[in-house]
Amino acid sequence: MPARTVSLKECASRAAKIVELLRSAYPGTAAFLHFSNPLELLVATILSAQCTDKKVNEVTGPLFKKYRSAQDFAAAAQPELEKYVHQTGFFRNKAKNIIAASQRLCSFYGGKVPATMEDLVSLPGVARKTANIVLAQAFHKACGIAVDVHVKRLAGRLGLSASSNSDKIEQNLMELLPQKDWIDFNHILVDHGRAVCVARKPRCSMCVLRDICPSADRC
Repeated sequence: MPARTVSLKECASRAAKIVELLRSAYPGTAAFLHFSNPLELLVATILSAQCTDKKVNEVTGPLFKKYRSAQDFAAAAQPELEKYVHQTGFFRNKAKNIIAASQRLCSFYGGKVPATMEDLVSLPGVARKTANIVLAQAFHKACGIAVDVHVKRLAGRLGLSASSNSDKIEQNLMELLPQKDWIDFNHILVDHGRAVCVARKPRCSMCVLRDICPSADRC
């Protein structure tokens, strides 16, 4: 017998229940990267690609003492900046993008990080995921849903998206969730992905979503 097709309404109902249950499970959820202004968050998010937030936070402590403005990053010598960000991996490309993005900030935005998706994705090294994080956490603007490795994995396991493409997953999630939940959704899925629904062997027996998860005990 073929599997029954799940309607958009059913998926939206499950998504709402997921948000409710995970908010209760992770009431203290918050931003994972340390920052004190939009520029620091932008730089930290660029560095977070294929690197743990913990390691990024270790690196950005001394980094942000050395480079305090977009002008500082724009004028940085790439070899010197590479030494500061070396531990985050792919350090040459990251240093290059941070310098180029900062130069564009100085040339077009007065050294300030812009607060629109269109402007942010025009910066070197900034795609939708990075832009969504900056908009949500620095400007409290829900323009989309940041799809990182945890959100990508859980969206599939929870039956919220059948795609492996991050942009398509984001569109699927935006269709299912009201805009008021977009910012929190990334945070609570990351918390759950780290604590319970881990990549290799999810801990289904202790999962608050077990009764509504189509992948429970089958991952």
